[in-house]
Amino acid sequence: MSRIFISGSSTGLGLMAGMLLVEQGHQVVLHARNAARADDARRALPRAEAIVEGDLDTIAGAKAVAARVNDLGPFDAVIHNAAVGYREAHRLTADALPHVFAINTLSAYILTALIEKPARLVYLSSGMHHHADANLDDILWRKRRWNGPTAYAESKLHDAMLAFAVARRWPDVLSNALEPGWVPTKMGGPGAPDDMDQAHLTQAWLAAGDDPGAKVTGHYFYHLHRLAANPHFGHHRPDHLDGDVLGDLDTEFLGKR
Repeated sequence: MSRIFISGSSTGLGLMAGMLLVEQGHQVVLHARNAARADDARRALPRAEAIVEGDLDTIAGAKAVAARVNDLGPFDAVIHNAAVGYREAHRLTADALPHVFAINTLSAYILTALIEKPARLVYLSSGMHHHADANLDDILWRKRRWNGPTAYAESKLHDAMLAFAVARRWPDVLSNALEPGWVPTKMGGPGAPDDMDQAHLTQAWLAAGDDPGAKVTGHYFYHLHRLAANPHFGHHRPDHLDGDVLGDLDTEFLGKR
């Protein structure tokens, strides 16, 4: 039996993955943005061990969520599911950061850096990442005119890059990324064409699966199968993120720890 924390799991794919993992006999801790969402999650999955509350849209909020997770003790796996979608307008958080970047990219990094290291890390990317450029010289959209779908796609490329960089930096941790498909969740919209019944299986499998296919690191998946990630990795390789960008994020957003 594994103990698993899932960020952004009061609804949608995060909650679906939690339900599956509980059915499989694992201990699951959910995460909700606020008390109202936590109540919804508790009703939807009463067998969850606990629900961590906290908004990830600020640096302080993400740090607080990480601290609350650590207060619950060690986890075998963390699924980084929290995200906002491609239809987001340009708005800045209290830290003067684009909301999409703050939730989709930065909070995943903060939780990775501050939650006690688990045995497995799973990052949700998106099929849209295949057509994105990381734009590491304008990661905060200060030079370009805002485009919601592009910002979302970039953030999901960042998540895959983070997964691969962590796989390099922490060889004792299984760190992988996946795309669940474009499915009709609240984020995906009612017209999304992919199979909802498949969308939550890969993250649960990577977090707790016992077969050799799940016990790998530094790979990208779609529906339980390995898939090539964005060819962008050919010229902005994960070791670039592992060095310069992770160091920059650590200094700018976490400070000296």
